[in-house]
Amino acid sequence: MSTLAPLRLLREPWNTSEGNQSNATVGASGSWCQGLDIPNELFLALGLVSLVENLLVVAAILKNRNLHSPTYYFICCLAVSDMLVSISNLAEMLFMLLLEHGVLVMRPSIIRHMDNVIDMLICSSVVSSLSFLGVIAVDRYITIFYALRYHSIMTLQRAVVTMASVWLASTVSSTILITYYHSHTILLCLIGFFLFMLVLMLVLYIHMFALARHHLHSISSQQKPPTAHRGGSLKGAVTLTILLGVFFVCWGPFFFHLILIVTCPTNPFCTCFFSYFNLFLILIICNSVIDPLIYAFRSQELRRTLREVVMCSW
Repeated sequence: MSTLAPLRLLREPWNTSEGNQSNATVGASGSWCQGLDIPNELFLALGLVSLVENLLVVAAILKNRNLHSPTYYFICCLAVSDMLVSISNLAEMLFMLLLEHGVLVMRPSIIRHMDNVIDMLICSSVVSSLSFLGVIAVDRYITIFYALRYHSIMTLQRAVVTMASVWLASTVSSTILITYYHSHTILLCLIGFFLFMLVLMLVLYIHMFALARHHLHSISSQQKPPTAHRGGSLKGAVTLTILLGVFFVCWGPFFFHLILIVTCPTNPFCTCFFSYFNLFLILIICNSVIDPLIYAFRSQELRRTLREVVMCSW
């Protein structure tokens, strides 16, 4: 086992016969579709960087009382979801290295059980990351369009219920996915959820951009200095756009991989795409690395607190 093997249940098409799958693989192997050999050290390095970054984000939010608000609690939950990606990646890698070097000797049934647990963690992080990105988008939308009523709409109690519901739904759905991974319906539900959240965030940020553009046009026509709310509208829309763009680039190839598993599992071109699965995993981990950087550089309060945390000025 020379490459990372998380999400083994989704790595290759399972709804084809062994003969058809092997024929497709042979057809693809004769071309340039040989996959991409990514060293294990790269997975380890990115996982460690992501883990440290997201731990700093969580620590900063917990440390600064000014950040104790529903918005930053949602960001904290997103950071925890990214940490799950890093932890599961590191656990899988260490588990594989110990098995390869003979340090661990385990029965095949126990190995499969451990692999299922790690796969469940990864799937849970997928669903929770999607969900909290959607929740953050809705929260930002309420902040901009219902600013005067925000604190009555997004109360702390509702925020806690939302976070608990997302984590519960993520755990249940990931368990169902791992248990019934042979079902087309389960895979289609996961793809549909991704597309739904993507469309939801696209609609919200386009609407916010339209409002920001209208405000800027009004400012230009009236020749008045921008208010804090108008500036916040544009900044919030840009932040959401960056988050959405990064998420789409990093997660899009993986979900396209799932779509191809359902639609063309034996096609040589699809088989070629399957061979780059480890690259898609690298992009997923990169998303966990990039998200904390976006928060740190676009939030002055969080950036200041992160600096204090790094300098251990508790």
